[in-house]
Amino acid sequence: MAFDSELWRIIATTLHVTLSSAAISAVLGTALGLLLEKACFRGKRLVVRVNRTLMGAPPVVIGLVVYLLFMRKGPFGFLDILFTVPVMIIAQTLIITPIVCGTVYAVAQRNANTIRDFGITMGANRLQTQVLLIKELSAEIYFAGLTGFGRAMSEVGAVMIVGGNIQHKTRTMTTAITLLRSKGNYAEAVTLGVILLAIAFCIQMIADSLRRKEWRTDENG
Repeated sequence: MAFDSELWRIIATTLHVTLSSAAISAVLGTALGLLLEKACFRGKRLVVRVNRTLMGAPPVVIGLVVYLLFMRKGPFGFLDILFTVPVMIIAQTLIITPIVCGTVYAVAQRNANTIRDFGITMGANRLQTQVLLIKELSAEIYFAGLTGFGRAMSEVGAVMIVGGNIQHKTRTMTTAITLLRSKGNYAEAVTLGVILLAIAFCIQMIADSLRRKEWRTDENG
């Protein structure tokens, strides 16, 4: 497969959708996970179970829900963003956020009280204690975000439904692979799959490199 303008456009759309949804989900999921761990209210167990269910929700179901919400006759149809990149980002965000939230909640449930007690013992105020909690759980939060990115990079069902796999507009690498497979162009599909894996590997390497630099800065600081 030659690196023509169409391929570059597909790669750009894939990175736009994936990185945007992964970043939004990392922020929302981390905040919701920490908030859920700290909160105490009736029905909390039910909320946790619902989130765990959503962690494994089929992407096509989420895609269908988003489609119904943003279709012309849907409650958000007036936005007219169906079959565009923004609605693809919304769908992927809804898929990934529960995964990040559930992972962060599970880790915080095990360690948050100990970290908060240590912060209070050292005389930290509420804000400082919260910063300490995030810093101490940063490795786990990073892993949760990376897991979300991997899920976003491999997603095809939801983006196919809400994006429509439109050439030059909403076609991503995963939907392009699906299209090539349906046409019997297996060699091109495999080539595109290898490129997708290579991009995911490079992004992970960059993220790991930045993470190691941050650890060194913290240790030296």
